[in-house]
Amino acid sequence: MAFPIKDKIKNLNIVIGCPIGCRYCYARNNCRRFHMTEDFSRPQFFPEKLRLFETKEPKVFLLTGMSDLAYWREEWRQQVFEKAAQTPQNSYLFLTKRPERLRFTTELENLWFGVTVTCAAEKERIGILRRNISAKHYHVTFEPLSDEVGEVDLKGIGWTVIGTETGNCKGKISSKREWVEGLAAQAKAQGVPVFYKEALEGIIPGEEMVQQFPKEFGL
Repeated sequence: MAFPIKDKIKNLNIVIGCPIGCRYCYARNNCRRFHMTEDFSRPQFFPEKLRLFETKEPKVFLLTGMSDLAYWREEWRQQVFEKAAQTPQNSYLFLTKRPERLRFTTELENLWFGVTVTCAAEKERIGILRRNISAKHYHVTFEPLSDEVGEVDLKGIGWTVIGTETGNCKGKISSKREWVEGLAAQAKAQGVPVFYKEALEGIIPGEEMVQQFPKEFGL
């Protein structure tokens, strides 16, 4: 049986808000439901959460569960990177749908930068990520997978996550098994670990649910 990714990777929403406005955005709905900020379209930084980086045991944190790195202010990013440098026991993951807005270099070994790709029209984001961000580690999240992505170049990518749309949003698209397996086969051929999100159960038989992590996470 597949386990939820949140059992291993913890969301730490140090920035809340994103102006992109994706149809399927659960973060926007959660922000409204729990009154986290006044306006989700205007990202807000919570520097007091930086203290949560100070863990005794190594952890893996996703820092963009309710934001997009491309819309962080540079000073926010620098504060987060500085704290990450002081807490090398942890790994920190970032995601963006707009890699063309980012240009920076980091030598920190515990930072992972990724893009979200939901369809074939978005796969160019992978190359833009590698060109615009010079870093030690990259990852790609194919979620919510809404069509056949086709051939992808995963050179330099250290991890792939594949998931389907959840919830009851109008226009919801469920991933097809062949879409998922096509991406997984390419990742395997290129030596990239694959993680199937738990929502794929029912689309993928339980005994075929692949849930791999990079060795660097120590999970």
